[in-house]
Amino acid sequence: MLPLAGIKVIEIGQAYAGPLAGAILADMGADVIKVEKADGGDDARLWGPPFVGDDSAMFHANNRGKKSITLDIKAAGDVARLFKLAGEADILIQNLRPGIVEDCGIGPDAMLAANPRLIYCSIWAFGSQGPLKRAPGFDPLLQAYGAVMTLTGRPQDPPTFCAPAINDAATGMWCVIGALAALQQRQSTGRGCVIDTSLFETAASWVSGALTNYHLTGNTPARHGTASAILAPYQVFDTSDLPICIAAGNDRLFVKCAAVLGRPEWARDPRFEDGRKRVVNRAALIEAMQDVLRTRRRDDWIAALEKAGVPCAPVNDIADLARSEQMQAVDLMRTLPGSGMKVVGLPISFDRQRPHPRSDSPRLGEHNAEVLGKIE
Repeated sequence: MLPLAGIKVIEIGQAYAGPLAGAILADMGADVIKVEKADGGDDARLWGPPFVGDDSAMFHANNRGKKSITLDIKAAGDVARLFKLAGEADILIQNLRPGIVEDCGIGPDAMLAANPRLIYCSIWAFGSQGPLKRAPGFDPLLQAYGAVMTLTGRPQDPPTFCAPAINDAATGMWCVIGALAALQQRQSTGRGCVIDTSLFETAASWVSGALTNYHLTGNTPARHGTASAILAPYQVFDTSDLPICIAAGNDRLFVKCAAVLGRPEWARDPRFEDGRKRVVNRAALIEAMQDVLRTRRRDDWIAALEKAGVPCAPVNDIADLARSEQMQAVDLMRTLPGSGMKVVGLPISFDRQRPHPRSDSPRLGEHNAEVLGKIE
């Protein structure tokens, strides 16, 4: 029995954040009905290559375990059908362009008036308030507006994009967190509520430390490449062959790191003897460490550092990650039962068991007869 068995979800989502939220709930056992436009459906169906059948791999990854129906939310008859479905639902998720649900009469006020127990989740680009509340948004726009790009990369680089769609992914997760909290609240109140989250708020949460520091000091943070602004050594280094990441994040670990590198005197050097001084004298420390690390191969350093208990890691590419022993050990990849396509499963387990997707992603409108036939 999965934790959300018996929970009914309506997802009016496309692209990434909304569908990901629906996929998370589906993997945890909820019955998720995905509402799509008949003309092409979710835009992400075309976000490829690669494609599996007619739809992109990304679509399959974020829409597994759902049922697909097609409705025209601008047509009165289909709006009435949507209200009937929502009347039996526990959660509704929507991430349409801001303003559309209100214009079509399916906003939170109307839906909760019809079903007071409904948990209505809206995923916005810039939030439900403010001058940009009606602005559309995609992940790179929010990495730019939310200052993520100005904190990523080396000081001499132009603003740098973080390749994974971190704002979409995290906003989908915030949506799920809010929905689950609201389900718990409903147990005592008997009523649903409105959940709002946005890519902008997520972007601001990613840079929360930098924002806190700015409000404290008035200084705009600099970029440090792979390094940390507040810890040293805490970054990627070159070796004689391949890069290595070393995170000696406190004084005890730095003593061990210095010993492994054959420079135990660094721990007593007035420039490096505590964390504050190491950050102030970062340039000298990193240059000295880099000279030593280039004398041996990465795997040799990893073996020595791990033996001493110093946190370190190889800088893997995607192929390295896919082949790694740790990836196999945690059994994170899941195989969709129909197509055989491999997708990343939920990064969470229940009683040491990771949920399996219960079905492939649906074909556009595949469940029209099954779902809509019940409410005609």
